[in-house]
Formats: sequence, C-alpha cells, structure tokens
Amino acid sequence: MTTKSDRKSSRNDTKDDAVVRALLHRQRRTYPAQAGIRLRNTPAPLYQTLVLAVLLSARIRADVAVAAARALFDAGLRDPRSMADASWQERVDALGRGGYRRYDERTSTMLGKGAELLLERYGGDLRRLREEPDPKKALQDIPGIGPTGADIFLRDVQGVWPEFAPYIDRKALDGARRLGLPASPEKLGGLVADREMPRLADGLVHAALDKPLADEVLAAAGSA
Repeated sequence: MTTKSDRKSSRNDTKDDAVVRALLHRQRRTYPAQAGIRLRNTPAPLYQTLVLAVLLSARIRADVAVAAARALFDAGLRDPRSMADASWQERVDALGRGGYRRYDERTSTMLGKGAELLLERYGGDLRRLREEPDPKKALQDIPGIGPTGADIFLRDVQGVWPEFAPYIDRKALDGARRLGLPASPEKLGGLVADREMPRLADGLVHAALDKPLADEVLAAAGSA
C-alpha cells in the first residue's frame, strides 16, 4: 500500500531529478575543463587543477580565474618544474594576460613557492599527497591553498580520487539549498552517476554565486 509519505517522497525525488538535470544542462563543463584541463590521475593535470584552485580562491570572478589559468598553461607553465623555473615576472605577465591583475603579484609569488614545495616534498607529483594521513590538511601547507582552496581542489578531483566522493563543500551546499535540493552530500551524490559528481558540485557552486542562474534552473525544472 502506497502511503501519503511515500507519494510525497516520490514527488520530491522527481523534483530533485528535474532540478539536477536543468543544472547540469547549464553546467556542461567543470571549471577545470573550462580551463582546458583534461583531468586524469596523472601529475600534470592534477597540478593544473591545483593552480586553478589557487586562482579561484581569491575574491575574483570564476571566469577571470579560469582565463588566468589558461594563460598560465598557454605560457607553458603546466607542471611544478616549469612554474618554479619561470621568473616572477613571467608568471605576473601570464596572469595579466588572463585578466588576473588585482592579485597578480601576490599570486605569482605563491605559485612559485607552491611549486617549489611540491617539488621538494612530493617530487612534483600530487598523487603522493593523496597518501598523506590527512590530504586536505596537507593541501593547506601549499602557499595559496587555504580551506577554500582545498575544498575547490578536492571538489574537482573526486572523479579521479573517488575516496573523497561525494565531496560537496559548504559553497556547493549553499547552492543546493538555493535550488531546494537536499543539503546532504550523500543524498546529492545519489542524484547523479559518480562521474558527474565534479560537474554537479561545480554547478551547485555556480548556483550559489549566481542567483539569476539558480532562478533559471528552477524555472526550467518547473516546466519540465
């Protein structure tokens, strides 16, 4: 026998699915993908995702951070060795070409020091950081990576480091609440396939930062 509670739960599940479909339709690519990163569990793309996390951590628009990451990579700064070997001015110039001017000098210094630390501690291979007792805490030893940066990085690498999935940080949970979705990483993880978790998490962050987008998603879900 179907109870009133069962019917309500079914309606909620249908609504949540519609909202998630509408959100993913608009968040077709993760932030790393937008920056040209083909994320795999190999040293270079993991490092590039870390660089993007540093840039996204500042109080600057996400599209500017993505553009700055692309500019750094286009300049050949795609791994810790090339980043460490570049001059401070080369990093500043690349950041400037990406429009990342407000924080360019400070960020250039952090990227240089962070690359040197990664080379010294992990041989430039972030997969070794994964073996730390507390990888999230270890991430925060890297210049430019605080709690927010660690969240950004782990949010996007959960597809290749599945032990962290479902990784839904506080900003993503803000987006879930705005969209009327469950404010639970486990329940949100149940709404998509594992491979879609990074895109869902980034989409939720986008919704948290962009109310018109959230309203558009809800309107689309309501008419589906």
